[in-house]
Formats: sequence, structure tokens, C-alpha cells
Amino acid sequence: MLPRLNKALLAELPDGIARPAYDPAEVTTGIVHLGVGAFHRAHQAAYVDACLAEGDARWGIIGVSLRSSAMRDALAPQDWLYTLAERQGDGERLKVLGPLREVLVAPEDPRAVLEAMAKPEIRLVTLTVTEKAYPRTPEGALDTSDPTVAADLADPASPSGILGFISQALALRRAAGTAPFTVLSCDNLPANGSTLRRLVVEFSRLCDPALARHIQEDVAFPSSMVDRIVPATAETDRERISRTLGAEDAWPVVTEPFMQWVVEDDFPQGRPDWERHGVEMVSDVEPFEEMKLRLLNGAHSAIAYSGQLLGHETVADAFADPLVDRFVKGLWREAAETLSGAARLEAGSYTERLSARFANPALRHRTAQIANDGSQKLPQRFVSPLLARLEEGSSAPHLCAGIALWIAALEARGSQPAFSDPLDERLSAIFDETDAAEPTAEAILQLAGFRSFKDYLPAVASAFQRIRNEGVTAELTRYP
Repeated sequence: MLPRLNKALLAELPDGIARPAYDPAEVTTGIVHLGVGAFHRAHQAAYVDACLAEGDARWGIIGVSLRSSAMRDALAPQDWLYTLAERQGDGERLKVLGPLREVLVAPEDPRAVLEAMAKPEIRLVTLTVTEKAYPRTPEGALDTSDPTVAADLADPASPSGILGFISQALALRRAAGTAPFTVLSCDNLPANGSTLRRLVVEFSRLCDPALARHIQEDVAFPSSMVDRIVPATAETDRERISRTLGAEDAWPVVTEPFMQWVVEDDFPQGRPDWERHGVEMVSDVEPFEEMKLRLLNGAHSAIAYSGQLLGHETVADAFADPLVDRFVKGLWREAAETLSGAARLEAGSYTERLSARFANPALRHRTAQIANDGSQKLPQRFVSPLLARLEEGSSAPHLCAGIALWIAALEARGSQPAFSDPLDERLSAIFDETDAAEPTAEAILQLAGFRSFKDYLPAVASAFQRIRNEGVTAELTRYP
């Protein structure tokens, strides 16, 4: 039986495995991260690890799990160390990282999370919580009917959602005379910084109007764009990596060599020197996030739903299908024409790199994983570029078909669905109550709050009907 990975074993790891170029015990905390998971540990934490290796030990991370204790329980016996495995083709490069100093479990002790966020040395609060954790109405306002929002408004001192934690922690800092931390969203939604600011201010106004004014005027919410493909860790990954280490790692992270982070440079309380390690610090993130959401994330969704319908388990499997490959490239042509500025000029080289990344067979990125939460993701990935094309007087057959693939994949899931959606209960009711294609599509688009859906409903419903009648293979064959 292998010993557990820990600080004492670092010196005994085999040659060729990188390890922290610093003493983790000397690292102090400067960041609280909400939503500690695989993506954060492969992306932001990797950039922080590089900064720590250069000697700036002020930026260790306190991770916060908003749901379960699984991450804490896996990493605590390892002194918070974990392995980052970069896979390309048949090769794999392993590096042990140590930027995490602790993982708190919010449902167990929300007060401990608030106290950590209120510490004067914490200058950054960062988030990777996925789109569904931003409780918004279809118009973008705070959704006060959201159960988490309602509970946190009723009991602000014991929050469970991101708005409650950020608002209450800022209130504690304000009461103590401590400068506010900067709040950095790393989630895939447009203008994530300003979106989060608006929601936190609206939430805080319902609790304390003076606090809301303080947040509006004094707290920085820079936007960012993140990019790295990080599949869920499989048991085979754990076994393989542990064998190579000669030590058990209960929760390593597997990813690709490529990584990108574009960040709006607005950090009144300071930040790590990320730019020394490839992070692009800019004045305007919008062109970058637009390109990523519409080209990478949009293609991922198209691959996920077509892959689910065709029986392809992974992105690489689906992208190797000539029909899926051709459809995605047609989707890229449509979406690229909606980009602005430098992003439009760079779209060709960007999608070439995406093709190589999607085709990487070493990454077992499951289509079912990407297919989750489509009602929250597709407004940014498909609807925004679709409406932009319609406003220009252009057609958008691939983008409309992408939405139809999502609806068809929802319908085809069966009794043991491979992927889920926050609207599942109400989506199931629609499929049970409505049979004809157009009413079904209309009810789903309306439920999901897709903007101006009547402008593209006929095209979506027609594609959905053809998938029902002729199958997804025949439908994909229609697109050049």
C-alpha cells in the first residue's frame, strides 16, 4: 500500500516530477477562493504556485467548498498538496503544487468562512462557481426568488451562497475598519466582474443600503477570462498518477498544457505578479471573453450535445467524427463574424489551436460533463452571437441547430440522465405535456429565459423536428 502524499515525502518523489520551489509552511494566505475544484486547482492555483516559487509568499489560498467536504477530506491528509498532470498525446508531465493552505466547508461552518474572508491579510476573493451560482432573472437582475438568495436574506449572518458570503464579509471588514478585498470572478459569463458587482450590490441593498453604497463605490470587481480544459478526475487517473509518484494522491488534477488568463487590471489592495507567468493584464477583457465564450465554449456545447446524441463519450471521440468536426467549423464561421476588434482578426488562429486541443486523445473530457447546465450556458454561447447575426441581417443555421441539439439531447436522456440542468424538473414536465416540436421548443426557450427567442424559434423548432424524424446524423449532414 502506497504512503499518502505529504510534505515529508516531497524529497523522496522520483526524478522528473516537479515539486514546489518553496516551503509550503512559509506561505501566508492572501486569497480566499470560493468554489475550490478541479478547474481552480489547474488554473488560478497554478499561476499562484508560480508566483510563490519566485519568493512572494503572501498569496497562499484558502479554498472554500460551498457544497461538500470531499475536497477537504481528500487534501487535508496530504498537507493540501496535490498533483497537476499535464497530458498531451502519449506524454504526461507531473508537478506537485502547494498554494492551498486550507479548505473550509461552508455548509459545516459558514462563520469560519466569513472570518477567513474578513482577515486583514486577505486581499483577494476569487470565484469559480459556474454560471448557475449567479442568481439572475432573464433580464439580468437579482433573482430574489432563488432559494439560496431568499435564505441568505433571511439570515445574513449564516450565508450559503456567494452573494451572501461576499456581502457579509465586506460588512465585517467595514465594521472593523479593514479595507475591502478585491472580488475576482473566474467564471464563464460575459462581463463577469460587473455582473457580480451588480448582483452583490442589489443583494446588499436589501440588507443594508449603506453597505450597498460602500460596495458600489469602494470595492473593485475586475473581469477576467479563463481558459484551460480540465476534465473531471477519473479513478484511473488517481491510480496512474499515484503509481508514478510512489505515493497516493487522493485527488490529482488532469489537464492540457495550454492555459490562458486575461484579467482586467484593477486591484486596489495589490495582487500577485501574474503577468510574469503569462497572465495578460489588460484594461478591457470583453473582446477576449467574447471570443472564448463564442468559439471555445460554444464549440464545446455543440460537441457535447451532438456527442451525447451520437454516443461519443469524450470530446476527442466526438471531434474525430467528420460530421461533428464539420459542424463545429461551420459554427465557428458564423460566430467569428460576430466578434469585435482584434478578436475577430485572431479568430482563425484561435480556432486552429482549438482544433488541436479538442483532438487531444489524452484528455478524457466527457461530453456529459460539458453538457451539464445548458440552460445557464447557452445564452452566452449560442444566443448572443445568434442575435448579433440576425441584427446584421445574416442567417445563423449552425447556431440555431446548436440550440436544437441541446433540446434533442435533453429529450433523449432517458430515466438515468448522463447530464443535468438546474431546470430539470420543469423541463421534464414540458416533455411530458407537449409533443409537437415547435410548442416544445417554445416552452423550453421561454422557461430558460432565452432573449428574443421568437426571432429564431422557427429555425430551432425545424431543426429539432428533423432530429426527431431523421436522426442527428442526417441533421448534421445538412450543414456545410
